[in-house]
Amino acid sequence: MTAFRDFNFKLLVVEKLMYWDETLTPAFSLREHMRARGVQDLDAYVRDNALEYTVLDEPRAYFSQLEIPEELLASVDELTFDGGHQVFMECAPVWDGEDDLFDLRSLDDLDLLPNLKLFTGGSALEYMMPGSLEVLAARGITARF
Repeated sequence: MTAFRDFNFKLLVVEKLMYWDETLTPAFSLREHMRARGVQDLDAYVRDNALEYTVLDEPRAYFSQLEIPEELLASVDELTFDGGHQVFMECAPVWDGEDDLFDLRSLDDLDLLPNLKLFTGGSALEYMMPGSLEVLAARGITARF
């Protein structure tokens, strides 16, 4: 089992593989998952339970337990950090991007992506973790801003 140390880093990998490349299937849909539990209005459910600024338990469990095969990890040559990612909306459906909920905390998981060559969102990454651009450069990974 491939173990990610930073849940948010894993979410970037999931975004690339599940929602962009569509190679990690099936795509997770929180709305469908919650409808199956009888929740018809997800936004109201989130607001009524004061869950606006958190990752909901259901997607956290799903993505935490999600196995990503090594061959798919090896296919990742680019990652992008962007507040509009689908995976973020699946985790926190009314998130407004105005806090650090999905900030990366560690780059230790770079070891899981042997073919990563480009990280888009370098200015956000440097803001989250000062010195991170040097870490990328030392690994031969280009940062795009």
